[in-house]
Amino acid sequence: MSRMNIVFSHGQDSGPWGSKIRAMSDLAKNLGCEIQSIDYQGISDPLLRVQELIDACSSIEGDIVLVGSSMGGYVATAAAKDVGAAGLFVLAPAYFIAGYEELTPQAPGMPHEIVHGWHDDVVPPDNSIRFARQNSATLHMVDGDHRLTKNIDEINYYLARFLTTVVDK
Repeated sequence: MSRMNIVFSHGQDSGPWGSKIRAMSDLAKNLGCEIQSIDYQGISDPLLRVQELIDACSSIEGDIVLVGSSMGGYVATAAAKDVGAAGLFVLAPAYFIAGYEELTPQAPGMPHEIVHGWHDDVVPPDNSIRFARQNSATLHMVDGDHRLTKNIDEINYYLARFLTTVVDK
């Protein structure tokens, strides 16, 4: 696998090196990727998080794959086109949230995969199904909840396959 930069965006109530990000970053490092995880703690406004991600990516040379979870999935999707990402991989992304539907970003026109748990009680699974259907994104529905902590092996399987596919394009 050629050199790729993976930039992680955590969710609203987590941090830049939570258990899922650590597990995914270990996998990505083993595949030869450079890793960054943006710290959004203290920034509750999703639009400010998007700008933070765009700014952080402006100094990265080479291909970038954005990986985000929950609000971080929304942030990664909203920033993907602006940073010229080679791909987008999101977990339980905060798409079509009631009261904020107009903030749901457009599909960025690049390889895009979504992993969502059937038992998510924070972001309804139907939101990812709707987004994937409207934008022809690849969708993986798993037997998990919003945190997806019990699904990390499945997530890493999909992420490894995704990264290999993005590099081969």
